[in-house]
Amino acid sequence: MSIYVVLGLLLVLSFILKSPKFKGFIGEKSVSYQLNKLDKEKYLVLHDITIPSIKGKTTQIDHVVVSENGVFVIETKNYTGWILGDEKADYWTQVIYKRKERLYNPLRQNYGHIQALKALLGGMEEVPFISIVCFSARADLKVNVVSEVIYTKYLVSTINKYRGIALGKNDVQKIYDAIQKASLKDGNVKREHVKALKNDMIENTIKIAQNKCPKCDGKLMERTGKYGRFKGCGNYPKCRFVLKNV
Repeated sequence: MSIYVVLGLLLVLSFILKSPKFKGFIGEKSVSYQLNKLDKEKYLVLHDITIPSIKGKTTQIDHVVVSENGVFVIETKNYTGWILGDEKADYWTQVIYKRKERLYNPLRQNYGHIQALKALLGGMEEVPFISIVCFSARADLKVNVVSEVIYTKYLVSTINKYRGIALGKNDVQKIYDAIQKASLKDGNVKREHVKALKNDMIENTIKIAQNKCPKCDGKLMERTGKYGRFKGCGNYPKCRFVLKNV
């Protein structure tokens, strides 16, 4: 094998290893590995499920753990750099040196997942849902939250700390079966889900560029608060959209 072929293979390998898709895959497998440590007699685990959302589209959930202690809904993130954010903010910020990128608040994202599950399990109002957002060790979390926003290595201990019995074993199996049955397996459906997400992000970005609120189309107004300048929706308090770091 010539040195040029070797260099070419190394270049391709380097590109794959640095791609967001591959990093996301590694992050997902890391969480799956942690979840495999749970007692299989007590916890039923589902990975990468796509179910109908309450908005008539679909929603993709990374992991769901069903147990007598409740239903754990897990959103995984494989970001690097500082992650800054507040519990109720629409967007968080990723900081890598001097570069800043926005990311949709994963707690809000997971809230949508939980609402979809509640709709799916209609009639089971007593089911407690626990939201967990799980970041890899590549991130440096600097978030102001009361919800479970943790590093992957703490996932099992976080789940195990919930000890109250809220569901019977029959209900646990019933919930697990209902989610598994509703999960959309068609690859085309999942591709359409990803496409819809991208379209929503593009639409929101265009609205913000036009100084419109992506939630209600109200006018964005520049303001100054405790932590500096930001843009807020002119329809406040009916709409509480906030765009920081302007």
